[in-house]
Amino acid sequence: MSTAGRSALNPTGSWTVGLRDRLSRTVPAGQALPDRQPAYVASWIYVFGVLTLAALVVVIATGCILSIEGAVWWHTSSVGRFVNSLHLWSVEIFFAVMVIHLWGKFWMAAWRGNRALTWITGVLCFVGSIGTAFTGYLSQSNFDSQWISGQAKDGLNAVGIGAFFNVLDSAQMLLWHVVLLPLVIGVLVVLHVVLVRRHGVVPPIDAPHSPIATTIPATPEGVLS
Repeated sequence: MSTAGRSALNPTGSWTVGLRDRLSRTVPAGQALPDRQPAYVASWIYVFGVLTLAALVVVIATGCILSIEGAVWWHTSSVGRFVNSLHLWSVEIFFAVMVIHLWGKFWMAAWRGNRALTWITGVLCFVGSIGTAFTGYLSQSNFDSQWISGQAKDGLNAVGIGAFFNVLDSAQMLLWHVVLLPLVIGVLVVLHVVLVRRHGVVPPIDAPHSPIATTIPATPEGVLS
């Protein structure tokens, strides 16, 4: 290893040491999986972010099963219809709790304390999820998807982008739904969670200044175990 690839913090030049140091600088020590949080996190408004992630896990898991089994399975099999319904209702719950989470953080001015990028990634996740849900409706392989795609084609043609995003091509829509858009959403969600862990959850507007959870004293009055 040449001396050019070494530093005072990483004298060996090892990429594993470099990656570990990079992660430690990205997320403060003890914040990747914290076991303590400020006392104000006990408020119900902080629950909806976790509920959004939980619903997303169910959406991804059921979506993977549907992708493996195919359209015939979820239209003809009772188990397939159950998994398809579970996928649909987990998406409904995902959007419901995400909207509450988004509006809750808006009224809390969640961009305070250098958290602007955290807020922006959350909004981008919401916008990307709308596109993912839309392509999901177009991938149902039933009359509903045909009707929706026909109406959407007229709308997209009217704004001049119908040639670039062909909603009548079911294979293209399925690719957008199961590969491209979920990949974008996954990256944004990971970045969003990392930023939350880095800067800590936003305190209420009237709460004492507390930039990150590690500054809260380890007392029963100051933290949640």
